[in-house]
Amino acid sequence: MPDTRSGPGRLLIAVYGLFAVAASARSGVQIATRFAEAPVAYLLSAFAAVVYVVATVTLAVGSRASRRVAWVSCVVELVGVVVVGAVSFLKPSWFPQATVWSHFGSGYLLIPLVLPVLGLLWLRRTAVATA
Repeated sequence: MPDTRSGPGRLLIAVYGLFAVAASARSGVQIATRFAEAPVAYLLSAFAAVVYVVATVTLAVGSRASRRVAWVSCVVELVGVVVVGAVSFLKPSWFPQATVWSHFGSGYLLIPLVLPVLGLLWLRRTAVATA
């Protein structure tokens, strides 16, 4: 099976790892110090952090089972970014504070929108060809 940890996969894993650490730290501080200000936004950021951690680990492991979990985590992330991104524009009052996925991740240079697409493409590129 082609390795998810080779070539561009290393950069993908590193970016996922960076987002895992950043989103975990940010949401942890927000939940611990200002949870009452925007509980939904802060819990969504914590959920995003969990998704990033799962994607990082499963892409790094690269086994058949972990690839399946990585695929699911990338899909969940993409759906989350699109839904939260759209809702944050349509109902800004629901998000008094930004989440990692607000406005399609514009606070993070839209990387949260692009990252799951790249993850899915990489998983497809490194998949075993079935003939």
